[in-house]
Amino acid sequence: MSDEQPDVEAVYARGSYAFMGLELLVSRGALVPRKETELLATEAISLARQAGPAPLVIDVCCGSGNLACAIAQHVPASRVLASDLTDGCFDLASKNVAHLGLSGRVSVFQGDLFAPVAAHVAPESVDVIVCNPPYISTGRLAADSRVLLENEPREAFDGGPYGLSIHQRVIKEAPALLKPGGFLLFEFGLGQERQMSALFARAKTFADLRFAANAAGAPRVAIARRT
Repeated sequence: MSDEQPDVEAVYARGSYAFMGLELLVSRGALVPRKETELLATEAISLARQAGPAPLVIDVCCGSGNLACAIAQHVPASRVLASDLTDGCFDLASKNVAHLGLSGRVSVFQGDLFAPVAAHVAPESVDVIVCNPPYISTGRLAADSRVLLENEPREAFDGGPYGLSIHQRVIKEAPALLKPGGFLLFEFGLGQERQMSALFARAKTFADLRFAANAAGAPRVAIARRT
C-alpha cells in the first residue's frame, strides 16, 4: 500500500493497472497495486536473482498476484507459490497468472498465510518469502483512513489493533519454510520501523535486518536473513 492513493474508481473502470512493467487485471475483490509496492518488488527480485539457479519464492497476502507475477517475470528461473485468504484475491491472482502466461511457474493457493503452501514445499527449502500485509490499525480505519474502505476490501488494510498482526505472524511462521540464509521481506507503514526492529529482535531467528526507503527517504520495506 502507498501513501499516494490511485484513483481506484478509474482503475476499476479501465480494468487493468501497470505494475513493474506488467499490465495486471484488477477487480473490486482485491487491492489495486500501489506504485510504492514496486520498492518491495524490486528488493524481492534482487534477492531471488542472488539465490541460485532455480530460486523458490513464497508470496503470502498475494492480493492481485502483483508481486508473484513480477518476480516470476523478472526472474525467469524462479518458481513462485502465492497465497491469499479471500475469494476475490485468489480468483484475481489466478487470472493474472494465466493472463501473463506464467501458469507454469506461479501457483496460487487459497488459505491463511503459509497453511495452503506448506504442503507443496519441503521444510527449510524456500529462498525468499515476500509479503505485502495489511498494516493500518483497526482504529485508524474507523477514523482518518476510513476513505480507503469505500472501494477496496477491509482485509487489504486492517492490520489489527496496532497494524502489526500479520507482520507478527509472518515473522513467527516463516522460519519453518525458509532456508538458513534465506530472506524474509515485507512492506510496512510510515513510521513503523521501530516496531519492525522490535518484532525481529524478539523473534531471535533473523539477522542483518535492514530497511529499504522510498524516494522520499522513508523506510517502507523490512528485509532480514534467517539465521
